[in-house]
Amino acid sequence: MELTVKHVTMQFGKMKALDQINCTFCSGGLIGLVGPNGAGKSTLLKILATLIKPTSGTVMLNGSDIVRNPKTMKSQLGYLPQNVAVYPNLSAAEFLSYMASMKKIPKVDAKRQIPELMGILHLFDTGNKRLSEFSGGMRQRVGIACTLLGHPKVLIVDEPTTGLDPQERITLRNCLSQVAKDRIVILSTHIISDIEAVASKALY
Repeated sequence: MELTVKHVTMQFGKMKALDQINCTFCSGGLIGLVGPNGAGKSTLLKILATLIKPTSGTVMLNGSDIVRNPKTMKSQLGYLPQNVAVYPNLSAAEFLSYMASMKKIPKVDAKRQIPELMGILHLFDTGNKRLSEFSGGMRQRVGIACTLLGHPKVLIVDEPTTGLDPQERITLRNCLSQVAKDRIVILSTHIISDIEAVASKALY
């Protein structure tokens, strides 16, 4: 799978958040999008996730224009914004089951996928513990598990390690690297160490 950005510019009033961006993302490895806060990383990710349209330029997913036809991307997309919204009184398994129903994933598929994702993201030992009791890193892992429900082929993760301690950052980036083996995974960060050890490609 290939995601191609050509001459993308995003202007808000007189301010250019992005100016003639060109890059290509391919499946099979974790891709790090690196830059300081305010550099336009979140703006680019929102364009890739079809949440906003660029002022000019094109974004193609396997040759299909996702700016003109957002459904092409939405059917393949898992998107994790900077702030993960959770229901604090639910356990991880309960929350994932609820989100699977919201995504209209068949119950048979959800029952198979949820334990699989909880294993990959090291959430099995949380048991009936409520999300309100989770650390920031654990909540981020739940968010990633939710994003992966339905087996999306494109995963976009915006600043997932902000506010986490060093060990939580290592755990999270290793989990993302593991799931990136057969899909496009784009992680934005302003912390270079978060991706230098696991990213197959870094864009600055």
